Amino acid sequence: MPVWRYMELCLMHPQHGYYVSRDPLGREGDFTTAPEVSQMFGELLGLWAASVWRAIGQPPLLRLIELGPGRGTMMADALRALRVLPPLYQSLTIHMVEVNPVLREKQRSTLSGVRNITWHDSIDDVLDGPAVIFANEYFDVLPIHQMVKRETGWHERTVELDQNEKLVFGHMPEPTPRFEVLLPPLVREAPNGAIFEWRPDKEIMKIARRVREQDGAALIVDYGHLRSDAGDTFQAIARHSYTDPLRNPGQADVTAHVDFQALGRAAEDLGARVHGPVTQGDFLKRLGIETRAATLMAKATPELSADIDGALKRLTDSGRGGMGSMFKAIGISQPDLVSLAGLSDETGEAGS
Repeated sequence: MPVWRYMELCLMHPQHGYYVSRDPLGREGDFTTAPEVSQMFGELLGLWAASVWRAIGQPPLLRLIELGPGRGTMMADALRALRVLPPLYQSLTIHMVEVNPVLREKQRSTLSGVRNITWHDSIDDVLDGPAVIFANEYFDVLPIHQMVKRETGWHERTVELDQNEKLVFGHMPEPTPRFEVLLPPLVREAPNGAIFEWRPDKEIMKIARRVREQDGAALIVDYGHLRSDAGDTFQAIARHSYTDPLRNPGQADVTAHVDFQALGRAAEDLGARVHGPVTQGDFLKRLGIETRAATLMAKATPELSADIDGALKRLTDSGRGGMGSMFKAIGISQPDLVSLAGLSDETGEAGS
């Protein structure tokens, strides 16, 4: 079967899929996302939403949408920050796009005191109206196509059984006709044996069309690369360690890096405006995370202060264990929004 189908089954099989049967987050799970590292991440995204609300004329109704919202931690932190702006807070309706029943229950518990909240299987189900959309570590789990370059052309990469009935990678015997025509020049020149990954534009097109037609903006934060290039990034994570993606299908989180150039190109093709991408570290610093950390540490015990400082470094640093440069942030907005907080070259704090 093609790699995209294998990935889809591993993650979303109705009985055995990784994302339909468990809570994968935190120390007891397989990985930790930025909202689980520190409250500062969600708080700053809440203030980012406020800056969008002001930029689009402070509409009396704003839909705050999160795609793949984990345990609801980020939304809870964002809403706590937004309570300082009663006119905005009163205008909000909250929309959680989540297919995992286990995580839906966690979200209901985390957000038990929140009014005007609805769960959806797809962003298509969210009613029209101005919106701010969050997608943190959402695109990396959308299935990828992998193409392998051979002398005969580009062949779709597959997952097959070998003679010992073990899963191995292979490729379709016939090349995909004229596939190279669609490739960026850099990839076209890749050597034989190179792998190129691509995702269908369906999800980014939904987001771009929504903000273009209904007003608002989307923020996408994920790990990936700034320009389209060849390379194999298909990977699996279990118990916070990398593992073979062909081992124990359905029991590990299988992901691949996000191609931010491809996201931006697809959004622009639909008439939306693209802001960034920038590294997560730069984005959070421009929003004022260092000031927020200092404010929290000033009121904390020495032990808690050290934890806050460690979380700041993890979210913004580029070294080992840091998320600052591996993760990128990109904004998609209605065409007339010329800038979005944290995503332009201008520095400035969203709040403290």
